[in-house]
Amino acid sequence: MKIRFEAHKPQWKVKFQAIRDELSEAIGFLDPRIEHIGSTSVEGLSAKPIIDILVGLKDPVELDRVVQPLMEREFIYYEIYNSVMPYRRLFVKLDVAPESLSLPSCIQEGDKIPQPLIESNHNLSNIHVMTYDTEHWIRHIAFRNYLRRHPDTMKSYGDLKSELSRHEWVDTNEYNAAKDPFIKLVEKAAIQEYREDIKGL
Repeated sequence: MKIRFEAHKPQWKVKFQAIRDELSEAIGFLDPRIEHIGSTSVEGLSAKPIIDILVGLKDPVELDRVVQPLMEREFIYYEIYNSVMPYRRLFVKLDVAPESLSLPSCIQEGDKIPQPLIESNHNLSNIHVMTYDTEHWIRHIAFRNYLRRHPDTMKSYGDLKSELSRHEWVDTNEYNAAKDPFIKLVEKAAIQEYREDIKGL
């Protein structure tokens, strides 16, 4: 598969705000922190046109309380990843009802990820739910903030993704693995800068 890759668009922020409002309505009783992350959150950075959203909860025991409310609003639940990332709950929001593509509402351990979901252009957003202020929360926020502050690093990341987008990939996991060495390198500096900012408050 080829990765869709587009120049930055102002409407990505608008899409985030719409999905944030829907999330707030569905799980507002948990008082979540909702952040726009990933490349679509960095002005000037090209990206896959999929909005990555980080949802932070106060306590890890609350993670499973988001499942039913979000599935009721047609967010597809990737339970399949819970065993490898037990600190996160992953959901995908489509621009059509899942049943219109014959997709399940929950992809469970042992299931194959359906081909229509892998190949379709209907994915609006990936929703990552975790406890806020943990190491995983911080690395996402720190990486985003660092790219916003450092244009040279943002350009290098954009150039890398542009190059990778010309290749064929088995799936997005393989594509993400190709970006990982760059991300890990930048994350070290980003997390250090983030912690220095916190100390200065």
